[in-house]
Amino acid sequence: MTAQFPVFDLGAFEAAQADTRAELGRQVDRICRETGFLAIANHGIPADVVAGVWQAATDFFDLPAETKQGAKAPYEGYPYGYLGPELEALAKSRGMDTPPDLKESFNGGPLSIPNGMADREALEFCYAETIWPDRPAGFIEAWTTYYRAMEDLAKRIMRVFAVALELPENHFEPFIDAPISALRALNYPRQTSAPKPGQLRAGAHTDYGSLTILLPQEGSRGLEIMAPDGNWLPVPPVPGAFVINIGDLMARWTNDRWVSTLHRVVNPSPADGGMDRRQSFAFFHQPNWHARIECLPSCVAAGEAPKYEPVLSGPYLMAKFRATTVPAAP
Repeated sequence: MTAQFPVFDLGAFEAAQADTRAELGRQVDRICRETGFLAIANHGIPADVVAGVWQAATDFFDLPAETKQGAKAPYEGYPYGYLGPELEALAKSRGMDTPPDLKESFNGGPLSIPNGMADREALEFCYAETIWPDRPAGFIEAWTTYYRAMEDLAKRIMRVFAVALELPENHFEPFIDAPISALRALNYPRQTSAPKPGQLRAGAHTDYGSLTILLPQEGSRGLEIMAPDGNWLPVPPVPGAFVINIGDLMARWTNDRWVSTLHRVVNPSPADGGMDRRQSFAFFHQPNWHARIECLPSCVAAGEAPKYEPVLSGPYLMAKFRATTVPAAP
């Protein structure tokens, strides 16, 4: 761990004996109670996997607008494919009316459908087909390789979370053996004019699922989290590490013992690169469609009732997603 921003050594945790794992878990518990943000180092994801998907996304976003539109979502509210600039306002998920966010994205969902999945809404939403671009060459292979790496990393982090909550290490596995996770490549284009009043690169929001694995651009600025005192604090990229944050479903699971922290991507000043292009990847880990998310018994005091009613992972995610979509101009 560092004094400025907590950095967790995942490899050391996985190689440790039970008593050391328990102590490391207690450190993670403290972080998740305070901010819900930490960096994961020594994660074992090969550098060429990261470099491959990063270059593929850069090459895609460099394509002409009309070429990118060939992979666009086929209708408003479709979850996957290309989403052009200013078609989403994340702050709307919290009931805030803001101008659309200054970003474009490519989005992809699960790589396979579980045997026996028959829920119509699940098949039409989370298991909808990803609309792949024809260019650049190698895009699909780079994307799917990275997606699988993130699925594995998320599973390993959930084991850390189980230890941090003093649960059996495999406690969450029945909830995430067919996750409805999504991968999003984000491009914040170079800005040539000042933003509209209240317009950010990504409006203030919390994430919806269990956890998010963020790969920010090295040296970039703009990502901020709201501290417990209500002030916004910058989150620096940590070289060679992923930035992890807790999502709403994990907060519900823990009865708000852990924080699903409000965060945003602001426009730094021009002197700090605020007009420059910025790229990132976000893997949104989401429990199985039918996973029932209810307060863990260890996270509610004797005689007290949980803060939240149980919810199902998939329908909860779908409602949140639909609240953020901005209708395209006619």
